[in-house]
Amino acid sequence: MKAVIFDCDGVLVDSEIQAVRIGLAATRNLGLSYTEDEYIQRFLGTTMDAFFTKLNADHFDALGTPLPENFASALLADETAKIDAGLTAIEGVHQAIERIAIPLAVASSSGPARLRFKLEKIGLLATFDPHIYSGENVVNGKPAPDLYLHAAAQLNIPAVDCVAIEDSVHGIVSAKAAGMTVIGFTGGGHCLSGHDNHLEKAGADAVVNHMRELTQTLAAFY
Repeated sequence: MKAVIFDCDGVLVDSEIQAVRIGLAATRNLGLSYTEDEYIQRFLGTTMDAFFTKLNADHFDALGTPLPENFASALLADETAKIDAGLTAIEGVHQAIERIAIPLAVASSSGPARLRFKLEKIGLLATFDPHIYSGENVVNGKPAPDLYLHAAAQLNIPAVDCVAIEDSVHGIVSAKAAGMTVIGFTGGGHCLSGHDNHLEKAGADAVVNHMRELTQTLAAFY
């Protein structure tokens, strides 16, 4: 292991639970019905473009029409306002990162400006800068391997020598397709009972439920 690459939402910042609750309420108002687990497994870990493409397909299948014209902009505005107001770091993440003595990067489906804002808000921007990579840096976002391959290339480290930390099925699939070892993380507020099983089935090589476990788990891959 020569580098550790972190996803952001649900791994560094505990933002996903808010996004899930806001998204569920908004889609319910459209007439669509998902359980929390269905919503998490279908949508989390993808880019905004992929999210709205899938959601539009679901809306058309269920109701015979595309999403309302202003739905995307209204949902993004609502998410931004509410998530920013309560943005916090994942418990123990600063201490865990301080114990890692090899190169670090972030590979997230968030847009670049939002990604840097979140990292700055929780005091981790300088820790990762300049190795902060967004789904907008590549043609195909997660679950394609492109973003993780891009991050490894920018670090000048072979992907096979990198460990990725991911909380979503799409992220696990992405990092595994890039040839990386992947540690699933279930310590975010959005992770329901059984989420570890979803990550393991997607290919996670190990799963931790608190950042205090990360150092010891990483040591197994040295």
